[in-house]
Amino acid sequence: MDRRKLMLAGGAAALAPALPAATGATGRGKTAPDWRRGFDNQRIADLGDGRFLNPLISGDRPDPAILKDGADYYMTFSSFDSYPGLTIWHSRDLVNWQPRAAALTRNIGSVWAVSLEKHAGRYFLYIPVKGSPNGTYVIWADHIDGPWSDPVYLGLPNHIDPCHAVGEDGSRWLFLSGGDRVRLANDGLSLAGPVEHVYDPWRYPEDWIVEGFAPEGPKIHRHGGWFYMITAVGGTAGPPTGHMVIAARSRSIHGPWENCPRNPLVRTVSAAEKWWSRGHASLVEAPDGSWWAVYHGFENGYWTLGRQTLMDPVEWTADGWFRMKGGDLSQPVRKPRGGSALPNGQPLSDDFAGPLALGGKWNFFKPAPGEAARASAGGGVLALQARGTAPSNSSPLLLIAGDQAYQFECDIEIDAGGTAGLLLFYDERLYCGLGFDAERFVTHQYGIERARPANPHGRRMRMRVTNDRHIVSFHTSGDGGASWRKFDRGMEVSGYHHNVRGGFLMLRPGLYSAGGGTARFRDFRFHAL
Repeated sequence: MDRRKLMLAGGAAALAPALPAATGATGRGKTAPDWRRGFDNQRIADLGDGRFLNPLISGDRPDPAILKDGADYYMTFSSFDSYPGLTIWHSRDLVNWQPRAAALTRNIGSVWAVSLEKHAGRYFLYIPVKGSPNGTYVIWADHIDGPWSDPVYLGLPNHIDPCHAVGEDGSRWLFLSGGDRVRLANDGLSLAGPVEHVYDPWRYPEDWIVEGFAPEGPKIHRHGGWFYMITAVGGTAGPPTGHMVIAARSRSIHGPWENCPRNPLVRTVSAAEKWWSRGHASLVEAPDGSWWAVYHGFENGYWTLGRQTLMDPVEWTADGWFRMKGGDLSQPVRKPRGGSALPNGQPLSDDFAGPLALGGKWNFFKPAPGEAARASAGGGVLALQARGTAPSNSSPLLLIAGDQAYQFECDIEIDAGGTAGLLLFYDERLYCGLGFDAERFVTHQYGIERARPANPHGRRMRMRVTNDRHIVSFHTSGDGGASWRKFDRGMEVSGYHHNVRGGFLMLRPGLYSAGGGTARFRDFRFHAL
């Protein structure tokens, strides 16, 4: 049986030479078990024995905004330049999550940390963007799956990371970066006052190695007669020891706020730890009444995967504060009890038998108005009209892959004058991949074209990309995958990440169509290694 048939049958052994198992080594002499595997062999948190192993949701799921809605939990993440964006994920046990629908379809800019709330029976998303203009928008829906309203611009061009909060007097507020807040109108769709400064965040010792003070990501929780404000300081990326979680509390939404005497509540203290730059936390109550914090962090050595969502057990203390109990999160944690487990994650493979899963799986990068009209799927074919001349200006279609090593392949056919291929894409200035036209390959590396050797396959071929823990190789086939030819250029991509390029993104697998005509993609297969 050939490699492709083994891949389609789920035979992981056919995908690559033997690879070292992911052991979860922490650098402290401990070894955690490997993750369980789900769709397409992707790692999942639930170990199946009453425990889970972080990440809660792998891949670039930064700035988690979580909402408890009766027996249901909903969560979404910063989606930056990917559209449709703000995909809502659903869980009933806090450990097993699956995506539902994207809330934001119109490109309003780069979407940063949002607030997901329910108030008076209506769902709200408060969305800060870097765009034209900068500022915060709000959208609303009467059902979590939408339809969501058109974005309403609120202003606030000098602030990020809004958090909706309701005071003891029923007043509605957005708490903002820098210790500021602003009052909302009763319907939550406009501002009802000026921005005011209400909190001076706790400061870490001067000799700590951080990216910068950057107080951001405030989250307001009401519990036991107190309002708690949880804030991130120390910078989102940069040194692994920078990002951290601090807390303050007040009897009133109007303050005054007192800092927790045990700040910081979470901080990476060594680059040897499993998770770096941990911060931006929210509190949530589990079905069994236990409390948990969800926040993000970079996986040791894998800035390329972006900031992944983590979950940490919380203990309320006798003095009315709380602490995190998960340590460095390198070891399995006992799951909360109760709630029914949903299927975990989603398959990334796509047979294109029906409409394209835009927002649920695939996203365009920086799409123009009407971008979705370029793509149509059905009958086993994704037809993607060409745009631009290269991946940098073609608005490629991308996925979020959360494993350290994986392989993806696809059958690609182009029209005369077209160019298409497969990518590992960070942004329009930093990506790699392999494309082809009717006569020549085009090699993409560092976000530029590197070589154009002859293409022996013509206008149709099958292409495979392997990312084996940052070592990238390409294979092509002219007979549908019965035999493969290794392409004579390998790459190393450990530097394709935020600390090199900025932008807060991740290195994502995807595909593109440029030049002229339409490219047809068939039988897209993803498999984690």
